[in-house]
Parts: sequence; C-alpha cells; structure tokens
Amino acid sequence: MKLIAWTSVLAATAVVLAQQPAPSPSGEPLAHFHHVHLNSIDPDAAIAFFTSHFAAEPARFRGSSNDAGVAAVWAQRSWLFFDKVAQPPPSDVISPLYHIGWGAEDMKEEARRQLALGAVLETPLTDAVDVFGAGVRDRNFFMYVQSPERALIEVQTAVHHNFMHVHMLSDDPVAAADWYEKAFGLIRRGPPLRNARVFGGVPTGPAASLAVDNVTFWWYPTAHARSVYPKAWEGRTAYASNRGRVIDHFALSVDHLDQMIVRLRENGVTIVGPPGDVLGGRLRSMFVNGPDGVQIEIVEGHPRQP
Repeated sequence: MKLIAWTSVLAATAVVLAQQPAPSPSGEPLAHFHHVHLNSIDPDAAIAFFTSHFAAEPARFRGSSNDAGVAAVWAQRSWLFFDKVAQPPPSDVISPLYHIGWGAEDMKEEARRQLALGAVLETPLTDAVDVFGAGVRDRNFFMYVQSPERALIEVQTAVHHNFMHVHMLSDDPVAAADWYEKAFGLIRRGPPLRNARVFGGVPTGPAASLAVDNVTFWWYPTAHARSVYPKAWEGRTAYASNRGRVIDHFALSVDHLDQMIVRLRENGVTIVGPPGDVLGGRLRSMFVNGPDGVQIEIVEGHPRQP
C-alpha cells in the first residue's frame, strides 16, 4: 500500500499542475514531438493493447506513398513505434524515462472501462485531494495502467482523452528543463519549483515542465524515484540507460538534421554516433545525450497524418 501511495503522490502533483494553462509561445520551437519507441516481444499484441486501451489507432508508417510501411500506432499528432525483442524488456523504474500519459474527461468512467478491458492498475483511480491536499475534490483524478510488458501509462483528468505527456526523472529537474528549453526551444508551462519539497515523507520537488506541440514534459527528482522504488534503487548510484527498456526512447523532429547537428555541437551537446537511416530507411535520425544520461532521438521531417 505504501508503494501505491507514493506513486500516487507523484501523479497527483502532475494532475494539479496540468490544470495550469500553458503560456502562448513567443515563436515556433526548434523541434517538434515525433514518437515514442517501445520494445516488445510481441509488437502486434502491443499495438492491439495501446489502440484498445487509449485514444490511438493502428496505422502504418510509410516512407513514401507506394511504401507498404511498418506497423505502428498513431496518437493524434505523433507515433508509437515498436521493436521486436527476444526477451521481455526491463521495466523497473531506474532510467530517467519514467512513463507516458493520456487524458480522460470522465476518469470514473475511464477507470471502469480500463478494468473491463482487463487492465492492470499499478495505481487505482485516486482523487488528488486525498493524497496531495490540492485541487478540487471529486474533479481531479489519475491512475496508472500497466501494459502487458509493464510499460507504465498514466491517465489523468483532462479536457480531452488524447496522448498528452512524457514524464521523466532527474538529479536536477530545473536544470534538465533548462537544457531542453535551450537545446530544442521547448515552451515553459509555468515557473519551475526550485525548492525541495517533501509530501508524506517522499520528495516531490524540485520540479519543472515544458511543452512542445500537444505533449508536455514533466521532470521530478531522483530522490522521489528512490523513495517510490527502493528495491530497484538499492545499491544504485546513477540512472540506467533508457535504451533497451520497455519504453526505449522518445524522438523529437526537426526540418534539417544536419543544421541541428551543428547547432547542438556548438551548444556542447554530445551526439551519439553519426546520423543514419532507421525503420528500414524510412527515417533519417541520430541520438544525442541529454541530462541524466537519457538518450533522445532526433529525426528529420515531422510526423504526418497516416
């Protein structure tokens, strides 16, 4: 029960902050949101899960109009891709890439729907007021759904039921958000929480958030992960790589990859190998190292409606 409560505190913070309106951007960001890439022993089953449990549709990602494409998931304005792996991918929360999330207008009905579909809830439907002491009672709810391979998906109260966020962890959440703002022009959702904060004995700050397109990025402190998942963190002194895990990475997109490479190098960003073709030549991309060792894919060309 303690694990569920601690996980709920993290989600409750996000629920409260999600009610804050995003400021109007002063200009176009340098990058846009492109996709989340997951590992799966059965990509077809993973696609079926995501498209039945969340607002998303099966689609084929094509490099050209006469291309048969690869099976994927289209979620409003971005993609979910799946690589087939031989063994169940690790899912314990020891990388800086924590979970992804969708919204729901009626969370009580959504909880009933998820359970009817056979969903496993790591955190049941929870009122933010009960665990965080903030928000409006019986209005702001959240829950965590596990995919069959234990990818963690938050569903929270929103004015829509779409794909809406990527949640990360960091040794320095405020500095991490600053890095993404400088490197890719992501937009501030509001002032960061710069001070340490503890609720129920568990750290919930510092914290920060940014937005790009319809996706919000959240950062919470490493100390929170250590409190919520003590067994996974026992003896650990740093994050594990996100690569090879059930949620492998996310990708941002740019108009001109080579120009972005020059800009990132000028700003001291480490490029992980040269750019190359991926997804059977359908995308040209590269990886960069971000804060806390997270590897981020940068692709050339923006997502298009399939």
